[in-house]
Amino acid sequence: MRLILLGAPGAGKGTVAKLLTQLDGSVQISTGDILRGAVAAGTELGLKAKEAMNSGGLVSDDLIMGIMEERLQEPDCAKGFLLDGFPRTIPQAEALKGLLTKLGIELDFTVEIDVPRDVILDRLTTRRTCSNSACQAIYNVKSNPPKQEGVCDKCGSPVIQRDDETEEAISKRLDTYDEMTAPLVGFYKNEGNLLTVSATDSQEVLKAIQDKLAG
Repeated sequence: MRLILLGAPGAGKGTVAKLLTQLDGSVQISTGDILRGAVAAGTELGLKAKEAMNSGGLVSDDLIMGIMEERLQEPDCAKGFLLDGFPRTIPQAEALKGLLTKLGIELDFTVEIDVPRDVILDRLTTRRTCSNSACQAIYNVKSNPPKQEGVCDKCGSPVIQRDDETEEAISKRLDTYDEMTAPLVGFYKNEGNLLTVSATDSQEVLKAIQDKLAG
């Protein structure tokens, strides 16, 4: 399968992507992952991205598209891919459309995971992450707390609330999403290949996607 997953931070894109990869071996691709991969591989584009990130600037669309072009041609993408949180803007969506045409790749469709803002705020402000960078296990103080409060079940490191997961920080991230990324829903609707799933349960989202793929 070849899908784009859209949705606000905390809508569950990453969780749904992981469930989908288990179905047919499609690979989950997020912009952060491909940037880190390119930097680690030391490719020419990766070195340019590293320079931009180290200076605290944004990585340009041209650079991201170049890295995306390299990534989509890697052998593991032959089975399919799930673009998690990319594209983020209309110019990126247009550039991606051109890139896929150039590579002869056809998308199945784009999925919008629509979750109410209050649910996302509750979900993210109660999320906790293992402080060990090699572990990064995720917990939720309400629905999935660690067995021992404040301690990771897997590696025993302290479990923390990330700076970008306070209510103030999340509200700001959601406002940015609404301003920059939400217009993509209209873009893909016009393309005629948008599936909107209004559900807070990842299994419901998975079923809706499977039904559409089967249909």
